[in-house]
Amino acid sequence: MRILLTGAAGQVGGTLLPLLRERADVVAPSREQFDLSRPDELADRLDSIKPHLIVNPAAYTAVDRAEDERELAFRVNAEAPAAIARWAAPRGVPLVHFSTDYVFDGSGESPWRENSTPGPLSVYGKSKLAGDLAIAEAGSLHVIARTSWVYAASGANFLKTIVRLAGEREQLRIVADQIGAPTSAHAIAQAVVAMLPRNDEELRGMFEARGGVVNLVCAGETSWHGFATAIVSGLQSRGVSFAVKEIVPIRSDEFPVKAKRPANSRLDVTRLRERFGIAPPSWQHALDRELDALKAAI
Repeated sequence: MRILLTGAAGQVGGTLLPLLRERADVVAPSREQFDLSRPDELADRLDSIKPHLIVNPAAYTAVDRAEDERELAFRVNAEAPAAIARWAAPRGVPLVHFSTDYVFDGSGESPWRENSTPGPLSVYGKSKLAGDLAIAEAGSLHVIARTSWVYAASGANFLKTIVRLAGEREQLRIVADQIGAPTSAHAIAQAVVAMLPRNDEELRGMFEARGGVVNLVCAGETSWHGFATAIVSGLQSRGVSFAVKEIVPIRSDEFPVKAKRPANSRLDVTRLRERFGIAPPSWQHALDRELDALKAAI
């Protein structure tokens, strides 16, 4: 089986690459070789690669910059997935795509289900929702894995930012009124690989029987403040020294950003458990693994 994996230089793609290579021949083109900002060129590239499965974690993820780069965000997050799905549908090639909690408006306190009514607050969220809808409309065999607050021990993300700031400042002011589940790239990659049958002949059957949107996040919930506190205390317990002495909880309106974030990013993972038999790790357990990796790299 030949798998096309986009975004192999990113957090989720980079974690998926070695796991998928244990199962199949993986083609992992660079951004220049498979450029999602040029959706009109993707069909030709797909004709050349001839994948039996497409896994697409690549995306435009600069949430605030997207407010000024709407056209680019929509090309990468909406038009490119649409082009991929339109190529895949008539050929019966399954597609694994990744979505986000930002497709919801963040109201209430109940976890969002896969069929909850979306209402994105930002250009980024709107572009991701447009991609989700385009994939479904194309009629391709697909799983859209909706996740949240993605991070890893490598790359640019909240974990790495907190570690850097904690080493530079005595006080950190972190938003405490946005609630969600920090989800490691490793947890996402492990779940995706667990979804895929080892028998190539069963691959299409799995997508036909269990395809659609599935929430894929770690279990439990916390705020960004709680996540930051766990990062710092976790590394301190591993012998890492920081300059920071205080992590202060603040409201979202005390930390103005260009793009509005959802206050409630809780995602219900019942479908993940019932449809795929996958019980995600707690966010604390997943974080421990990343902190161990980060400490080993220091």
